[in-house]
Amino acid sequence: MPSETDPSGTAPRRSFVADAALTELLVSDRRCLMVAPLTDAVRSPEGSVSAGMILTIFDVGASHPAMIASQPGWTATQDISLHGAGPITEGPIVIDNQLVRVGKKVVIASAAVYDGHGVDDIEKLQQLIDQAGPSEGPAGLARAGAGLIAFARLPRGAAPGMDDYDPARYIGQVRRTGGAGLGPAVEGSLYERVGLRLVEPRTGQFELDRTPYVTNSIGTILGGAQAIMVEAAAEAMRPGMVAADLQIHFLSQVRTGPARSVGTVLRDAGDHSVVTVRVTDAGHGDQILALATVTLRRGQ
Repeated sequence: MPSETDPSGTAPRRSFVADAALTELLVSDRRCLMVAPLTDAVRSPEGSVSAGMILTIFDVGASHPAMIASQPGWTATQDISLHGAGPITEGPIVIDNQLVRVGKKVVIASAAVYDGHGVDDIEKLQQLIDQAGPSEGPAGLARAGAGLIAFARLPRGAAPGMDDYDPARYIGQVRRTGGAGLGPAVEGSLYERVGLRLVEPRTGQFELDRTPYVTNSIGTILGGAQAIMVEAAAEAMRPGMVAADLQIHFLSQVRTGPARSVGTVLRDAGDHSVVTVRVTDAGHGDQILALATVTLRRGQ
């Protein structure tokens, strides 16, 4: 999956990532802190924070240190997962991304997800996290999940037009996305914003067109949008339940579109269900784009 952000230096455009109004602080070449306010741009239609959106923010934040570690090459998301996602009731969403391993072919990063409980100053949040002991949570914050991501290392030529991009130049800076100049506002729930079309809820069938709102600078549907689609598919199959654990393997990029999801129930238990979701490129011979496993729990 290519990077969620468009680092080319061109004018910002309206997208589901920009609408999340992210604030980021690249603390060091190995760590990036991300903060997002609790708005409709990050909520699923049921009102809870979208697990797919948490994965999107994680991918954005982790890609910066991963790209620094991969210089002069590029990166693409290979696998991403979110575990133990709990309710974020007050916000902001806070995600602390840190490199775990830098290999010759793969870069691994982890994430700790928190409910900021009203603390929205990113430098204050960093202080709270850094002051916490190894076995205790940051004062005033609530743990809301953990993530793991693997980036494949690619030649710089895999990202045309990005030769001069170096995220290391932003170390120590607070940066924000969204705001004015992005074009008309997009209304509706997160699923409506990204353009998901429900085909058959019983089997988790949705379609998603390759529109500018969900694509990157090379025109492929972003993995974060696919993660939201996977979440929607699983929750459509099991109404009243919300995604708590997602694991997604990205296999190829969308060439034509629309992307199409279909799910299969692996297990139903009293308090949870496990669903697998396949995402394909419907306009390109149903080429497989991603395979995912989702654990859902009863909504609160």
